[in-house]
Amino acid sequence: MENTLGIGDRILTTHRLTRSMMAPRRGDVVVFTDPANWLGEESTPSFRGSHLVKRLIGMPGDTVACKGHGAPVTVNGVALDESSYLRPGVEPSSFAFKIKVDPGYVFVMGDNRSNSADSRLHKDDGHNGLVPMDNIKGTALLTYYPVGSWKLLNNQHKVFDSVPEPTQD
Repeated sequence: MENTLGIGDRILTTHRLTRSMMAPRRGDVVVFTDPANWLGEESTPSFRGSHLVKRLIGMPGDTVACKGHGAPVTVNGVALDESSYLRPGVEPSSFAFKIKVDPGYVFVMGDNRSNSADSRLHKDDGHNGLVPMDNIKGTALLTYYPVGSWKLLNNQHKVFDSVPEPTQD
């Protein structure tokens, strides 16, 4: 999630109990439990546990795609300008992909796409790389540690303002 989050940053999140008031939206930085052993060997018991942090790109019913090699990611056919959160110098995706998000799931991507084991890289995990909505534990609000890196996190909803709701097939 660099540069949105730094290595070792601690974040304050909404809690899943408040989900009815603050439902996850495209653009949110979400904390979720590992859906299908994405962490592999990294999931050893620790303070962090088996939680991951990624940006929510696709909601249930959305079609998320990219032609790769510098082309923008699209959601429901609309190209996203992700320059406000992608790590500088990183492509939206170095390879092509296309997926329709199943009901009850979301599609997530890291902001440092060249070093992010996100939905794109877990197509063979039994969920097609999608994260169950029930695995979302909260939305990141701010960083609180280290003390010098305190900041509010802008969840970049405006990037998705022109994305239409998915069509029913």
